[in-house]
Amino acid sequence: MIRKGMKLYSILFGACPKCHQESMYVEKNPYKLTDVIKIHDHCSHCNTRYRMEPSFFYGSMYVSYGVGIAFAVVAFIVSFVILESSLMAAFVAIIVTLIAFMPIIMRLSRNIWINLFMSYDKELASKIKKKEND
Repeated sequence: MIRKGMKLYSILFGACPKCHQESMYVEKNPYKLTDVIKIHDHCSHCNTRYRMEPSFFYGSMYVSYGVGIAFAVVAFIVSFVILESSLMAAFVAIIVTLIAFMPIIMRLSRNIWINLFMSYDKELASKIKKKEND
């Protein structure tokens, strides 16, 4: 079960890496292409800055390569091995998969990248919850 407090929660849902209370993204739907990578400047709950430096998320391009390869391998295995299609059909399946999942790959890569540098702070999250309950 994936729950708040786990790094995987922040990576999969794009939640604030420090408190997991809100989405880092302005638009939750990754397929609204005009806003796919627009993020808030900071978390409204814990005030964590998402943009640590001007070109911070350029590093996520390296992560994006690995995530894209993982999606391509899955597409190949499903089309070529499981469905027993031709090599050309498997190649087309990889291309279609990468195009269809590009917004998700971009967000996952950014989420992984920021979570390499920030971790969940249990004390901060409990202070925020306590403050909201008061």
